[in-house]
Amino acid sequence: MQLLDGKAVAVKKRQEIAENVEEFIQSQQRAPGLAVVLVGEDPASAVYVRNKIKACEQVGVLSFEHRLPERTSLKELQTLITRLNQDDQVDGILVQLPLPKRLNEHDVLSWIDPQKDPDGLTTENLGLMLSGRARIYSCTPNGVMEILKHYDISIEGKLAVVVGRSNIVGKPMALLLQHANATVTVCHSRTPDISLHTKQADLVVVAAGKKALLGKKDFKQGAVVVDVGMHREVVDGKTKLCGDVRFEELDGWVSAATPVPGGVGPMTITMLLHNTLQLAKQRLEVG
Repeated sequence: MQLLDGKAVAVKKRQEIAENVEEFIQSQQRAPGLAVVLVGEDPASAVYVRNKIKACEQVGVLSFEHRLPERTSLKELQTLITRLNQDDQVDGILVQLPLPKRLNEHDVLSWIDPQKDPDGLTTENLGLMLSGRARIYSCTPNGVMEILKHYDISIEGKLAVVVGRSNIVGKPMALLLQHANATVTVCHSRTPDISLHTKQADLVVVAAGKKALLGKKDFKQGAVVVDVGMHREVVDGKTKLCGDVRFEELDGWVSAATPVPGGVGPMTITMLLHNTLQLAKQRLEVG
């Protein structure tokens, strides 16, 4: 089984991004800027934000971190996002999800200027992607495509299954695979027998959000399996990361698979950096 090492792909891609950022700085006398907004004290979200800030530093992207207390009101959050929309130093605005339950995610994302939306989650950017005129592509799905490209895994004409239908991963993942000329089936929590579909697929992207959902018996021999899941579990007092797929069952059965950790995760942040740079360039073109 070939290990699809997303961490190695991310290192190579970030070197390329760093070079392009340096060219941008030389020509514009400023660095691209990413604002990251974290509401509340969710430990996992705090780790993600810290990793994003660190990644920005590595490639020369300016980061503007805004940590807001759990009690922050919708009005206060809207005021901050409006200010960031108007800040010429900010090219991308990322609101870390999930938000506290009392804050409406759809409302909050709608306040972000689509030209400053590096996650591709605003209605306008989702629509542009659907129509084949994407301003930028959603970070995680685009990271998956970069991994497949790096390892020369052919997509055109293949049968692909995406497990999950979220706006963050499942739906845009299906679109990108369709754009690459795969025949795509989307499975989800209401699909009666997910395994019936995954066992026929040449390529399966699992983004169900359910720990250890699928294993060897759910894939056909020689398939390519991409695991987008990320879960924390405590084993012998130590925190361990695992995915939606029982990775240890796959060796000797599938042809290639991503591990957790070290698979898709590093590419998600990498494509966030890529998208921030692309948005900075596009804002220059718009004037």
